[in-house]
Amino acid sequence: MGRARRARRIAQRAAYGGGVGAAGIGALGLLGWGLLKVEARITRRLVGPSTGDAPDDDGLYGSGAGTPLRLLVLGDSTAAGLGAEHPHQTIGATIASGVAAFSGRPVELTNVAVSGAESTGLDEQVERGLAAVTAPDVALVLIGANDVTHRIERSVAVRHLEMAVRRLRESGSEVVVGTCPDLGAIEPLQQPLRSLARRWSRDLAAAQTVAVVEAGGRAVSIGDLLSAVFSAEPKVMFSSDRFHPSPAGYARVAAALMPTVSAALDLFGERSAPTPPNVRRGEGVDPVAVAATRAVANPGTEVAPTEVGGQSRGPRGRWAMLLHRVRPVAVPSSDPRPRPDDHDETATDERGSVDAAPGTATSDPDRDPNRDSDRDSDRDPERDSSVTSDARV
Repeated sequence: MGRARRARRIAQRAAYGGGVGAAGIGALGLLGWGLLKVEARITRRLVGPSTGDAPDDDGLYGSGAGTPLRLLVLGDSTAAGLGAEHPHQTIGATIASGVAAFSGRPVELTNVAVSGAESTGLDEQVERGLAAVTAPDVALVLIGANDVTHRIERSVAVRHLEMAVRRLRESGSEVVVGTCPDLGAIEPLQQPLRSLARRWSRDLAAAQTVAVVEAGGRAVSIGDLLSAVFSAEPKVMFSSDRFHPSPAGYARVAAALMPTVSAALDLFGERSAPTPPNVRRGEGVDPVAVAATRAVANPGTEVAPTEVGGQSRGPRGRWAMLLHRVRPVAVPSSDPRPRPDDHDETATDERGSVDAAPGTATSDPDRDPNRDSDRDSDRDPERDSSVTSDARV
């Protein structure tokens, strides 16, 4: 089954309240399950202790004339900034400072993220956030890693994320979601746990993207954004626990998110003068499940709602715009290690050309159509054993 179909199915089950419990042993069998349990115990020994409390980054950033822009941050310890040494080093603070500099207006940051949070905890965070900031200009959500490590049923996790996005949109806020990071990029993980973590992370990220776009938000793939850099300079990019990003790691994630946050605030003037997608960069319009799968394979990719011929939906569901607003360049490793299990996955059988208005790109003519094909096995991923770890982010 292609990842695009899996993402759409998970999102559909989320919409209808489907999903009970975590995935079982399934096709891996007792022997495979025992091996994964051993690998998980090894990983818990290798991952160091948590780096203490996240810094309090609430406050006013930048200066200038005008009413401060209001930024609300929700999610897990990545959103909270666990691993940062000072408040100004968190993702929220970095983005607030950047937006303030670019817009010429101060930014008021309110962070209600909770270390260890799963998607089910977003309901309470939204309530607290909107109580503190009645009408945020933009809300940034970073969530998903704990749903994978603690075997949360994906449709349940996605349903709570979608409800959070809808509630924030109803408040008048623009919403940007950084989807589940690729946990297969965490260095202490060994095979076969690494491959399983990668697959679960990417499947959840794709389903999150579908749900976010359906709810009217913008999704940005985090994926293995830190992987190559971690291999080159692990002591620089990750904190001492080898699990949470360091200040340098947070800066890299913030760089991928800030262009989309800026676009959501209309700092580029796109609402009055939309910019067509660049075909040669692989940008375009696709059914949302296909766009989500393409984004998962390319960290830093934005997927946002769009229309084709005045219609928001086509035969294969919601139309979505895929944009590469930022293309982070990894620091080259002096001793690059091949990752045979790391491949781009897109269900090319579901990709359809779009009858778009002039100037709207639908696909990249220079793109190898086989490059994004889904090479996962045909077995149902929900019958695979999930990743289990005590590490929370």
